Amino acid sequence: MRDSKASMAFIFATVLIDMISIGLIIPVLPVIAGSFSQTQAEHAQAYLWVAGAFGLANFLASPVLGALSDQHGRRPVLLLGFTGLALSFFVTASATALWMLVAVRLVSGAMQANISVANAYVADITPPADRAKRFGLLGAAFGIGFVLGPATGGVLGAIDLRLPFWVAGGMALLNLAYGYFVLPESLPLDKRRRFDWRSANPVSSLKKLTELKGVGVLVAVIALSSLAQFILHSSWVLFTSFKFGWGPRENGWSLFAVGLMSVIVQGGLLPRMLKRFATPRLVVLALASSALTYLGWALVPEGWMLVALIVMNVFGYAATASIQSIISNSVDATRQGSTMGAVASLNSLMVVLGTLIGPSILTLVAHLPRGDWRIGAPFLLCAALQALALFFALAYQRQHHSQAAPQVNSHA
Repeated sequence: MRDSKASMAFIFATVLIDMISIGLIIPVLPVIAGSFSQTQAEHAQAYLWVAGAFGLANFLASPVLGALSDQHGRRPVLLLGFTGLALSFFVTASATALWMLVAVRLVSGAMQANISVANAYVADITPPADRAKRFGLLGAAFGIGFVLGPATGGVLGAIDLRLPFWVAGGMALLNLAYGYFVLPESLPLDKRRRFDWRSANPVSSLKKLTELKGVGVLVAVIALSSLAQFILHSSWVLFTSFKFGWGPRENGWSLFAVGLMSVIVQGGLLPRMLKRFATPRLVVLALASSALTYLGWALVPEGWMLVALIVMNVFGYAATASIQSIISNSVDATRQGSTMGAVASLNSLMVVLGTLIGPSILTLVAHLPRGDWRIGAPFLLCAALQALALFFALAYQRQHHSQAAPQVNSHA
């Protein structure tokens, strides 16, 4: 594309609006699910079904949508995703039973592949050596969305639990209009690839991901790190409610801190980190920092300490962009959509497992008194998973020890 900076601005705005809309509902979706239950254990089980439905559908559909974007372009698949999000938000706001929440999350999960397609879009318009920085900018858009979204959702949820969903649906429709009238296509016709059902199913796409030259071990890193992350996502609101008595407002502000740190690191510090550390080395530092942070979250006795650890986990926010740049650089331009779709499918599988594991563990400890350290059991598991991911990342670093300088030095 002739003007990659302008195109990056377009996709940055698209992802920003998308993440604000998603962030709006994070502090209140578990509460909505819990409104159809009677006990804390039933609350955890209800949220398990709601979150797991989205992850399962997204796992099955992400490689298909990624491969379709390789044939038809990124823009139409993004528009489909915005439509799915709007549908999900509006139906959730109107839901009167748990089965309605589960059904709409299945539909929206199948239609929504915005993150993987946005990553493929960035790969289309960015030289390989600059992709880590560009993925970091995309991560900053996620962060800004999590600065504005959850904090706003917490405030709106304190007024009315369903209000954030109506606002989020309006944001998704705004993004649909922006994508239709403004967002340019990033994939030229000569770099498109025919869709193949045999290679677009999630099993085949994950197999091909593990076979990528020189980066197969990183699949284990992605899987373990993502599983820890999604156990965290599925447990955070319930954990803080059970252990510290937090509500939507407090959870919104804690997620505000996560988003703010993501913006600071991925939008500002990441280029400097990439000058100082080779990408594999940065992945190792990020995983080590995150493992210690999970352990701290599990054991802290006071709620404010959670936020302090969020701020201290500086390196942890650099992991995703660093790994994505390595994976993206391992394939050619015709396979960016299917490859990023495979990564998204792997992440979605971890969503399914994470939403089964996190709330299930909390169900076992829901009877414990407020403040009991055992309520942090899901995060102890996260720390162990992240430590195992660190082991595989160290193995990858040893394989690529000859990279004495960061990939981006010549373009910094």
